[in-house]
Amino acid sequence: MKKFQKIMSLMLASAMIMTMLAGCSNSNDASNADSSTAETTEAAGEETAEGTNEAASNSGAAFKIGAIGPATGGAAVYGIAVQNGADLAIKEINAAGGINGYQIEYNFQDDECDNEKSVNAYNTLKDWGMQMLVGTTTSGCCIAVAAESANDNLFQITPSGSSVDCINGNDNVFQVCFTDPNQGVGAAQYIGTNNVAGKVAVIYDSSDVYSSGIYEKFAQEAANQPFEIVAAEAFTADNKTDFSVQLQKAKDAGAELVFLPIYYTEASLILTQANAMGYDVKFFGCDGLDGILNVENFDTALAEGVMLLTPFAADAEDEATKAFVSAYVESYGDTPNQFAADAYDAVYILKAAIEQCGATPDDSVSDLCEKLKAAMPQITVDGLTGEAMSWDADGAVNKSPKAMEIVDGNYSLIQ
Repeated sequence: MKKFQKIMSLMLASAMIMTMLAGCSNSNDASNADSSTAETTEAAGEETAEGTNEAASNSGAAFKIGAIGPATGGAAVYGIAVQNGADLAIKEINAAGGINGYQIEYNFQDDECDNEKSVNAYNTLKDWGMQMLVGTTTSGCCIAVAAESANDNLFQITPSGSSVDCINGNDNVFQVCFTDPNQGVGAAQYIGTNNVAGKVAVIYDSSDVYSSGIYEKFAQEAANQPFEIVAAEAFTADNKTDFSVQLQKAKDAGAELVFLPIYYTEASLILTQANAMGYDVKFFGCDGLDGILNVENFDTALAEGVMLLTPFAADAEDEATKAFVSAYVESYGDTPNQFAADAYDAVYILKAAIEQCGATPDDSVSDLCEKLKAAMPQITVDGLTGEAMSWDADGAVNKSPKAMEIVDGNYSLIQ
């Protein structure tokens, strides 16, 4: 009898593995359908064979989480970090038994930081059977996809889409990152409170919702701070390689600091051109600068002393950060940035919300979304990017930023 029970247990485990692997094969991009799905499914099968995994009672059902971001192109540092951060969290959760006994399947799609391609990626994930979305990574793409997910009433949590337009009018979308207004206000307050500079210039992208949104609130808050904005120079997506005019105006105005609410690719060009013209000035940015040390052919020595506001520091000494950094480096061969940490937190936030509302993979996409929307304002999460993070019903997160400075080629927390 014992021998018969053992054989039946092994047969059930094998059937469960085949069922879950079949679910993985539905991905439209086998290279992007996360390898953690197969690995953690195998682990779940082994536990089931021993009769210890609660998922055995769930008939092989699994939560299907999609993610979108730029894995190629000029913003790839962001997207790859999001892909890996979410991947690491999902592997950990699956290895620990899943969410309420259910495993997670994961599929990441590359949008090349292009709005239309991001919507296409969303549709690909819908065809795969996505139930929840971690994404998208950048604000413009997030706004485009949020319009689609709102129509579908599919729950979306963006790790790094910081524009308020990501959540405005979309009650199904929640943010892990700060909103752009909060970043602009926080940057102005930090510069003023800490007397970083008396004369400040701003170079921003007027064609980008992320950049222009931060600049608008920065300028408003600057009126309350003991520094003066002596130059505010814009560029657009059609003219973002030559910044000599903007830098010269900042220099002529006597700016001691240049505020850069922009992405790292353009920032690397600005630092390079400022150095070439002999303009020795302090640079200060927001989370978009996280990634500047990874720009190809950029002299990272030029970034020494650059300051930025971001919610995560890889050199922090708390045990959670050290464990995350160690696991990330071991798995992906790179030090995680804020985008990786935000995506990692996003998955654990989903876990907390699912546990709060008791959702299951058998819920329809819309029913699951309704349960998660109700659960989000009820939870608090201690994450890598914030302690006791909480959410308003409008989707905005409540947490505090941290100030970083690039020292010896690394992001260092300013105490």
